[in-house]
Amino acid sequence: MTAAAAAADSSASAFDPWSPAFVADPYPAYAALRERGRAHWFEPTGQWLIPHHEDVTRLLRDRRLGRRYVHRFTHEEFGQSPPPPGQEPFHVLNDHGLLELEPPDHTRIRRLVYRAFTPRMVRQLVPTVERLAAELVEELCEAGGGDLVALLAEPLPVAVIAEMLGVPRTDRGLLRPWSAAIVGMFEMNPDEGTSRRAVRAAVDFSGYLRELIAARRAEPADDLISALIAVHDEDDDRLTEQEMISTCVLLLNAGHEATVNATANGWRALFRAPDQLAALRADPQALLPTAVEELLRYDTPLQMFTRWVLDDIEVGGTAVPRGSEVALLFGSANRDPARFASPDRLDLARTDNPHLAFGAGIHFCLGAPLARIELTASFSALLRRAPDLRPTAAEPEWRPGYVIRGLRELRVEV
Repeated sequence: MTAAAAAADSSASAFDPWSPAFVADPYPAYAALRERGRAHWFEPTGQWLIPHHEDVTRLLRDRRLGRRYVHRFTHEEFGQSPPPPGQEPFHVLNDHGLLELEPPDHTRIRRLVYRAFTPRMVRQLVPTVERLAAELVEELCEAGGGDLVALLAEPLPVAVIAEMLGVPRTDRGLLRPWSAAIVGMFEMNPDEGTSRRAVRAAVDFSGYLRELIAARRAEPADDLISALIAVHDEDDDRLTEQEMISTCVLLLNAGHEATVNATANGWRALFRAPDQLAALRADPQALLPTAVEELLRYDTPLQMFTRWVLDDIEVGGTAVPRGSEVALLFGSANRDPARFASPDRLDLARTDNPHLAFGAGIHFCLGAPLARIELTASFSALLRRAPDLRPTAAEPEWRPGYVIRGLRELRVEV
């Protein structure tokens, strides 16, 4: 490690993604990182931490970086070891998804998926999302309360994605465990147990979708899987079966993991800011559009997004050479005082709010419009049906994951 990297490493000492205390409140450590510089070497994972909004935004759009490098280099040329053979099912599934691809494959697949997953299709889901949210909130209220994560935050986006894909109601209980196992691989330095669970889930989920795709080929329905089978462009280019499977898994994983955590994290933030909650309750229709964006900014569900450096770059005077991996700290960028006024204050009326909860550049979240619809529907239903909603525990427990950061549960009463 160079002298510059050693100095940067010392400033990253407060960054401890495996510490429960850090996961519960990473924001003081982020403030220290921003204060001390723009790029910090983090030895435990061999990554450069990038904490500033300006740099994160710029690097998300910089084509000298990529989610992968194998479209330009072999593992050996890039100074990396190939994934262990035992992880192949996970990587086959993951590496054919939009999140991991770079142009020209990314461009082709995103264009085809967009032809099926259209804004019109998303808008048509609004009544369904509102109905599902109202039903779940009614059940919560009839029970007098309970765990908001298990009773609303998790089942709503899973039900929406399942209905959109055409997954039968009887099979929907399979989806969340598969998703949770797969996204465990996105945490920092996942262990062998996490890898085994992700591989098993990748095999099972892929097999399930392969059968569902075969059924839709034989008998098309009014759902996204049927649309993905039928979609093609002017060159008659179509999605392969593996691309369809990976797309469906990505839509489920990315389409609900963030919404689950944004819901629970958002209500926790509201409970801790009673003046803001009172303002939202007083006029939810006027305040909800900006409130949803502010809750996504304030306690971002996806705290970090990694990219590989394909050509030498410089960040704030620090040379970051080809072959490096940068960790773009979304949670820090969304609390950067250089971009947000009073960033540590929850302000539901905030209008100047270019948060990065959905990323930026070519990997901007395809499901962002649907996530906003789901969040608006669930918050609206709770505000209307449970105006006195309140927590029953002083401080809920956080799940151990840092990259995808959320609560184990959020117990409430009505």
